[in-house]
Amino acid sequence: MAQLDTREKLEILADAAKYDASCASSGTTKRNSKDGKGLGSTEGMGICHAYAPDGRCISLLKILLTNSCIFDCHYCINRKSSNVRRARFTAKEVVDLTIAFYKRNYIEGLFLSSGIIASSNYTMEQMVEVARSLREDHHFRGYIHLKTIPDADPELVHQAGLYADRVSINVELPTANGLKRLAPEKDGVRIETAMAEVKASIIDGKDAKAKYKSAPRYAPAGQSTQMIVGADAATDGDIVRKASTLYDRFGLRRVYYSAFSPIPDASAVLPLQRPPLMREHRLYQSDWLMRFYEFQPHEVMAAADDATGMLPLDIDPKLAWALKFRGSFPVDVNRAPREMLLRVPGLGVKAVNGILTSRRWRRLHLADIARLTVSVAKLRPFIIAEDWRPVALADRAELRPLVAPKPKQMEMFA
Repeated sequence: MAQLDTREKLEILADAAKYDASCASSGTTKRNSKDGKGLGSTEGMGICHAYAPDGRCISLLKILLTNSCIFDCHYCINRKSSNVRRARFTAKEVVDLTIAFYKRNYIEGLFLSSGIIASSNYTMEQMVEVARSLREDHHFRGYIHLKTIPDADPELVHQAGLYADRVSINVELPTANGLKRLAPEKDGVRIETAMAEVKASIIDGKDAKAKYKSAPRYAPAGQSTQMIVGADAATDGDIVRKASTLYDRFGLRRVYYSAFSPIPDASAVLPLQRPPLMREHRLYQSDWLMRFYEFQPHEVMAAADDATGMLPLDIDPKLAWALKFRGSFPVDVNRAPREMLLRVPGLGVKAVNGILTSRRWRRLHLADIARLTVSVAKLRPFIIAEDWRPVALADRAELRPLVAPKPKQMEMFA
């Protein structure tokens, strides 16, 4: 590997990290250095972000320890056989960069991942050393997210959680067949075993903290994972079911979805074109329905096309579900339970909470609902209010053109 200065390494390793979507800093405990002790904060805006040309939100200091790797995963631009420029930071260089960037007010934390160099254990040791040095040597109180390595010794992964706010282990692909085909050196069972161990450590840490105030926190922002969308033949149904299983089994804070991007010198087993970014967006919406709108996985997938198992791209999954099950509507906003109000297209969680609070004191009119939402037009066919009943709309045979977003002409020179 040619000798590179820090700026060149940063250029290479920050660019190599942009494919990792799981970089949110939400959910951790509040810490700051207002008392003059330590450095950094998890409050305020959190990690600063920039935007990649394809619209993906990426952290300003979201880097790899190295983009060299002993694995040869077909979908990864940093795979062993890839013809990319390689670079590697030392643990001290990452620590120094983090502190320097923080003092310049560029960042509020660090997201660190890595290719596998020498061995999984060696790489994990280097990443843990970065977090340890930041916390113990520099008293850094900002946010740290470590992308852990499932093949590493469990004790090293455990140490990562003692220093990091969040740890994550990528499941990579939604199906076992897809993982075996595109990443044969990775073991799906071992990945899930590592996630189960992290879950157990988080639970043990919470129990210890409840008993002993001085007990160390373990990954207070929990664990997350990421799945690549469109690199294999998995349908949206496969992805939604996998995400639901991961949430239930491992208590994940988030599952992130990353649309596959064609890479230089790609393997012949990969698709030639990337999937629509809207597909990634619809999966995030379906994820939101399961996490906050009390939808079950089979309900989300009921909105998908029966033949292909894919969610529609032109309308969101909640609206697709409502159009498919029109017998469940209209919903009386003055009588319906929370579960049914959450299924009304156009009503968010805050709006539903507002309806439940307001109707305790008076009957709600359509104008009252309009004040709680962005657009009442989308709601009209699906609700009953004190002064509104969608008689003509409810009987309309084809409702989709009326409620679906209108197509927009794209500008050639925008």
